[in-house]
Amino acid sequence: MPPRQFDVEQHPFGAAVGRLVDQFASLPGIGRKSAERLANHILSCKNKEAFELADAIREVKESIRRCRLCHNLTDRELCPICSDSRRDRTVVCVVEQPKDVSALEAAAAFHGTYHVLGGRIAPLEGVGPENLTIGQLVRRVKEDQVTELIMATNPTLEGDGTALFITNLLAEYPVGITRLARGIATGSVLEFANKEMLADALRGRQQF
Repeated sequence: MPPRQFDVEQHPFGAAVGRLVDQFASLPGIGRKSAERLANHILSCKNKEAFELADAIREVKESIRRCRLCHNLTDRELCPICSDSRRDRTVVCVVEQPKDVSALEAAAAFHGTYHVLGGRIAPLEGVGPENLTIGQLVRRVKEDQVTELIMATNPTLEGDGTALFITNLLAEYPVGITRLARGIATGSVLEFANKEMLADALRGRQQF
């Protein structure tokens, strides 16, 4: 059964509130009831609080970009990790999304740098290697004397397929390729793994 369509014009508080509820309801994990509660909070809070939220959303959309080197999210040309001289640039951890960087950093067990692919190869969804930052990764391996790539794509069919594609692509280069230990269960995603599990997976990484 298709989801019920709501007419914002018929919202009891008016069309503006109806549109606000619809915007909240479009966010991941937010159902209609939660969207109504959020809208009611915006209506009841002080103007300053509501406008600060709006300003924060506008600022992040206008200022956040992709790091020139690793393609993580940042408000500068280089993200804080890539610009940190204490990080080992010869070891690169390859992840699918910026949220995976956050999850691994919370484990505090990795001192290299990252490369964010921007997704994973998924032909059925129309996502091919050309839609990801794989070409930029190959360039980093060639130009930055990378000695190890840690494949930290999610342990799913598409994630493993993406890691295998990159491994085959780099077969002729003198770079070691490892993967996270399977303390991360197959079919899970990094975002929901706890920091102890991620730390163990990094320490127990295996040859790919």
